Amino acid sequence: MPSVRAERPGASALLGWLTDPEAPRLCLVTGAPGLLGWLAAHGPRAAGRHRSARALVPLTGRTALGTAWALADHLGVVAASPADLVRALATTDNGRAARTVLLLPALHAAAEPGAVAALLADLARLGRVRLVVEVRPGTPEYALLAEGRFSEVDADESAAEQEPPERPAVELSDPAAVCAADPVAVTTGYVREPGEAHGGLRAAWLRAGQALCAAADPADRALGLLAVLGDGADPRLRPALEDLSAQAAWRMRWTRVTGDVAPPWPGPVAALAAQDGTLLVADLGGTVRLLAAADARPLGRLDHPVTGRVTALAPAPDGTVLLLDERGRLHTVRGREPRPPYLRRLTEAVSATLTRHPGTALAAIAGSVVVGDRLGSVHAFGLTGLHQAALHSGRVTAVAAVESATPFVCSGGADGAVRRWTPGRDPDPAPLAERPSPVVSLAATETPHGPVLGVAWADGTVELHRVEQADHLTYRPGPPVRAVAVTADGALVVGLEDALIRLERRTG
Repeated sequence: MPSVRAERPGASALLGWLTDPEAPRLCLVTGAPGLLGWLAAHGPRAAGRHRSARALVPLTGRTALGTAWALADHLGVVAASPADLVRALATTDNGRAARTVLLLPALHAAAEPGAVAALLADLARLGRVRLVVEVRPGTPEYALLAEGRFSEVDADESAAEQEPPERPAVELSDPAAVCAADPVAVTTGYVREPGEAHGGLRAAWLRAGQALCAAADPADRALGLLAVLGDGADPRLRPALEDLSAQAAWRMRWTRVTGDVAPPWPGPVAALAAQDGTLLVADLGGTVRLLAAADARPLGRLDHPVTGRVTALAPAPDGTVLLLDERGRLHTVRGREPRPPYLRRLTEAVSATLTRHPGTALAAIAGSVVVGDRLGSVHAFGLTGLHQAALHSGRVTAVAAVESATPFVCSGGADGAVRRWTPGRDPDPAPLAERPSPVVSLAATETPHGPVLGVAWADGTVELHRVEQADHLTYRPGPPVRAVAVTADGALVVGLEDALIRLERRTG
C-alpha cells in the first residue's frame, strides 16, 4: 500500500474512513471523479483473514438489477433481483461480505440512479458490507443515501466532470449480437423493454443474467442462454445458440425449464440422484419423479413413505432407494429384488441411529450407508462395523460414495470444503475442492474413465471433477443450484428451482 499522501484529492480522508472500525458502513464521495478507481488500483486485490478486499463496480449504464447481479458476484451470493440480494445478505452468515469494501463510482450515470440508490441504501442499513458511493450532492439519490448514518468525503476538485459516453445499442433479438455485446448494455436493454419477448431471449437472459454478465466468453454466454431457454422460444434460437456455444467446454444435452410442456418440466428441484439410466428428482413438496437420464422423458413417480420435503436421495445397487427427510431421518423404498437379511438389518440400524441423532446428508453403496451430521463428522455404517471421521468445521451439507476398486467417500460442508475419505483410513489431508461458500450438493460415480464427482456451492458455482486425473470443469447457471447428479457415463445434471439441465464434457 502506498503511503497516505494526497496522490488524489480526498485520498487521505477516504483511507482514514477505511481504517476506522467505528466509522459508518456507508461513505459518500462528492466532487472527486476518479478517486474510487485510484483506490481500487492501490488497494489489496484479495481479502485475507484480517484484510478487506476492494471491489470496483462502476455504476455507469447499470440498472438496479444489473447492479444487484454485479454486487452478488463480488459478495459470493446468488440474487435474482435487488430484493433477493438484500435478503441473501440479511439471512446468510457471509464472511466474504464482511471483508469486502464495495467501490461504486458514478451513481449519477446509472441507467436507473434512483432504483440503484434505493438498493445501496438497503444494503447500508444491513450493516453487513462497507460501501463507498460516488454521488452528486443536491440530487434525489444523495438525499436518499443521506437518510441513514454515513461519512462523507468532499474533495472539491476543480476539473470539469464529463458525462459518460452512451453505450451502443444492441439488437436484442439477435442471439449472436446479445452474446457478443457488453452484458451491462444487454441487461439494461431488456429491463427497459418489459413488453418485448425477443423470441424468448429476454426471459432466458433475465433468468441466468448473473452468470451471463460474469462470463467473459460469448460461447459461455450462448451456453448459459441455451440452458435456460424454454420450449416456447423461437425455434430458430436453439440451433443458433448451439452453434454459438460450440467453443464452450460443455455441451448441453437437454434442458427442462419452468413452463415447458414437451416433455414437461418436473418442478423445482430439492434433491437429485441417478440410478441405472434413471434420474430421481425430488421436488419441494416431497414428490420424487422418475425421468429417463438420456432425454428427461417422464417415467412415473417413486412410491415412498416420506411426508414433507426430501433432502437427500441415495439409490443402492440392488435398486433400493434410501431417503433423508427434512428432520434428518432415514426412509427406505424397496428395490426390484428382496434385500438380503444383513442389508435389511444394516438400514434398520442406521434408521434407528438417525431417529436419535438426525443426519444432515446421505449416500449409499453396496453394503454401506454414509451419513453426515451437524457437527462436521461423517459416519460410514458398513457390514464390518462403523467408521467415523471429523472432516469439517460446522455442518456436513452433502456426502457421496463411490463404488470402485477402493471405495471412498466425498463430503462437503458449510465450511466450503470437499474432502475425500476412505473409511478405515485417515482422510486426505488437503481438500479435493474448496470455495469460500457452503457446499450444497455432491454426487459421485464410477465411470469407464474413472470416478467423477459433481459439486455445487451456494454461490452458484458447479464443478465436475475427474478424481484420478485431478482436473475439473466449472459451470455457472445463474440461479442458485439446489442439487447435482452424475450419470454412469460422466454427464452432469444440475437442478435449479426453475430448470433441470444435463451437461456433458465436450470432447471434440
